[in-house]
Amino acid sequence: MIQTWVLRILLVGGLLTQLTSCSWYRGVAEDGPPVQRISMARIMAIPDAVPRREPIVASSLRTYRIGYRWYKPMRSAAGYVERGLASWYGRKFHRRKTSIGEIYDMYAMTAAHRTLPLPSYVRVTNLDNGRAVVLRVNDRGPFHSNRIIDLSYAAAVKLGMIGKGLAAVEVRALNPGSTNRYTPQQVRAQPVTPKAREPSVLRNYVQVDAFPQRTDALSLARKLDSLGYAPVLISRYVVKTTAWYRLRIGPIVSENKALELLNDLHMRGFVQSILVRDQ
Repeated sequence: MIQTWVLRILLVGGLLTQLTSCSWYRGVAEDGPPVQRISMARIMAIPDAVPRREPIVASSLRTYRIGYRWYKPMRSAAGYVERGLASWYGRKFHRRKTSIGEIYDMYAMTAAHRTLPLPSYVRVTNLDNGRAVVLRVNDRGPFHSNRIIDLSYAAAVKLGMIGKGLAAVEVRALNPGSTNRYTPQQVRAQPVTPKAREPSVLRNYVQVDAFPQRTDALSLARKLDSLGYAPVLISRYVVKTTAWYRLRIGPIVSENKALELLNDLHMRGFVQSILVRDQ
């Protein structure tokens, strides 16, 4: 009789374990891109978050526990910079509440972080392709030891990391109330002489455009930065006593990646962009 009850308990326990496991896997499988796909052009046109002064939600500063691990949120995001892996979350959490009670929108430029005060603003840069976005952090996560930030679906698309699921990124806190305007790196260059062209030191760039007016070059540089292209370099060169200001993105690690970037720019309407190799 005792053996029969033990057997029943084991069978029921095994069945519950199976059901729990199936439920867990089904829950994971539910996350991902939207069921009805939105065009890439519409997602790329979603504007970045604009840093502004907002009161910190008091509950976001409380020490909390997930599983067996405790997390102590920062009181201020000032000076925060970190590099690591980013992940993203999508339709499974779409329209659900974030940890501070806001509604998660997978098409908004937002993110989740374990310890930053909420809300706060960060610039996230994909270290593999140089793309960058500005996001509003309004949720907690990701609770994986090897990841530092969880991005919205739209942010992940703009950073070019949907296919891989993970990306090496730099997360840098932005100061609300400041303009956080992009200041492109200024490069004063002399005309390149044949002697200076050493094949062993040539690097890949995509030249987007060139202007006789520096203000026009700065305007386009800020537009490129808002679209996630970085680093953008402005260099001055002279042709028959006339000064020109050219915009280049790079250097780019390989010619294949440079060609991918060139194709991406052409698709966005920057049809004058060309691939160049220079020092």
